[in-house]
Amino acid sequence: MILPSMAKKRKQKSVSVGFVALGCPKNIVDSEVMLAQIGQDGFVLSSDPDNADVVVINTCGFIAPAKEEALDAIRQAVAQKKEGRVRKVVVAGCLSERMGQDIIDEVEGIDAVIGLSERDRIVEIIRNCLGNKKKTALHVHVEHSDTGIHDDRGRLLITPGHWAYLRISEGCNRKCSFCTIPAIRGKFRSKPQELILSEAAELVDNGAAELSIIAQDSNFYGRDLGIKNGLIALLDELEKIDPLKWIRLMYLYPAGIDDALIEAIAKSDKVVPYIDMPIQHINNDILKSMRRADTKEYTIELIDKLRAAMPDVVLRTTVIVGYPGETSQHYQELLDFVQWARFDALGCFTFYPEPGTAAAEMPKQVPDVVKQQRLDTLMRTQQELVFAKMDAKVGSELTVLVDEVVEDQAVGRYYGQAPHIDSICKIQNCNANPGDFIQAKITARDDYDFIVEQLQ
Repeated sequence: MILPSMAKKRKQKSVSVGFVALGCPKNIVDSEVMLAQIGQDGFVLSSDPDNADVVVINTCGFIAPAKEEALDAIRQAVAQKKEGRVRKVVVAGCLSERMGQDIIDEVEGIDAVIGLSERDRIVEIIRNCLGNKKKTALHVHVEHSDTGIHDDRGRLLITPGHWAYLRISEGCNRKCSFCTIPAIRGKFRSKPQELILSEAAELVDNGAAELSIIAQDSNFYGRDLGIKNGLIALLDELEKIDPLKWIRLMYLYPAGIDDALIEAIAKSDKVVPYIDMPIQHINNDILKSMRRADTKEYTIELIDKLRAAMPDVVLRTTVIVGYPGETSQHYQELLDFVQWARFDALGCFTFYPEPGTAAAEMPKQVPDVVKQQRLDTLMRTQQELVFAKMDAKVGSELTVLVDEVVEDQAVGRYYGQAPHIDSICKIQNCNANPGDFIQAKITARDDYDFIVEQLQ
């Protein structure tokens, strides 16, 4: 756990706060900062949101399923409030930013709705809610900001202490036709390098051996400030931090992966050869409609370059099926490409017509039943490819970072497995502790997980 340093804590009656953290790694970082602020101010952090004085729900609102998950969590908290088990319900995060007052109209009984720019006011807002005797919401304020940069130092980690997320920017400048992120989080803003390095040093000082670099568009880092190769320069500085062992790059926009970045990753001792690059589709007409800068030809060339520079590279991607106007021929082209590319990990989503996005209003919307059929077929194909690649690795040796040890059961990850996203290694005969790196041999595959045995 990482708590901000404060000289004094105010004395107060014991008030418990339950926290529900939803969404992506960027949301997790915001949750960790708010948790630290709440705990450091003297509130009791409760592991049971159904029986806390105050419930804070940090929401995601990226796509329809995330919105529904968030609304379900809000309804659950409000139901507990009506039963007298909870006093106040505070809603924060991306869905707050996206819906604002509409959340109050959707779920009656919320006490406060706060936007992303108000993250660091969470303690003040909780206190104001506790002092409010009215039944109406005290605070409904969402102020969109394209200029703010969060200081993420002083976090109470939700993740294990030996790995953490390191956010390097806010927002996104891409104008993808299906995406709500720019409308929610604003324009791309690079965090100053000195602030990132200070946060990284803090995380490593508190035990982090692995840092996952996160942004909506990581390889755009520094460009808004006129800095060429900003991500490469940042990685050079991060590599100097000891005892940091692994640096993982997440969310690399394919069109921004150039030869210089590939070379930097390939030569690095700490940046793991793991490339997470969402391609979304491969047909050029669909990519153009999506307002993507990539082309099929570029993506094929990029994959060849990556594998030539790093024969052991692990490639992860995401794709969308059922985008407006996607014909059976477009889909077959995507399916054929997936079979050619043989990605190590792939996430597939059906297209959701998100309100406010250009794609939501496009003609030739694909029926939901067709979308689901296409997703199922693609994922079955991907599963066969992944299982074959995994089976071919049985008998080989890996360096594994131990994540958890419970009695005689241990799990960890090799460099090709991102935490909370990918599969795991189930470790047999483990005598190490969480945060240790061990040598292990792959003995079998268990679905998408590896069974490995620690080498003595």
